[in-house]
Amino acid sequence: MNLAMHMLTSFIASAAFGMIFSAPRRTLLQCGFSGMLGWAAYILLGYRLDTIFATVAATLIVGVISQFFARAYKKPVILFSVSGIIPLVPGGLAYDAMRNFVENDYNMAIQLAAQAFLISGSIAIGLVLSEVLNMIIRRIPGRLPVKRRGN
Repeated sequence: MNLAMHMLTSFIASAAFGMIFSAPRRTLLQCGFSGMLGWAAYILLGYRLDTIFATVAATLIVGVISQFFARAYKKPVILFSVSGIIPLVPGGLAYDAMRNFVENDYNMAIQLAAQAFLISGSIAIGLVLSEVLNMIIRRIPGRLPVKRRGN
């Protein structure tokens, strides 16, 4: 499948999950866009890097984009980040692991389950890294002070 088709399907999946997640209609394009960029990064980095590292990098991109959209549209970050990581979630891999357990192929089941676990952990690491990066950027000295209400 070419990259354009990957981007289109990941956009649709992320925007559709935004609808399921009850995201406001005005933010569905941004939800789809964050998922599309994350999946495109995963596909492009997957050629050069291991799946785990590509997932961390793609999730980091989703997290940074989600931070940006949250500030720009004054919505919670979780709205964009949850919709954005949906294409990266290893649901098919977890299904295959469970199917192999049921079929008594324990060696393959454990391999697939371990890989699904590592990918899930790398998604969590990527989201945490994006939040840490956001906090570091917000505390850079010399930045303009944030205007607060009531001052």
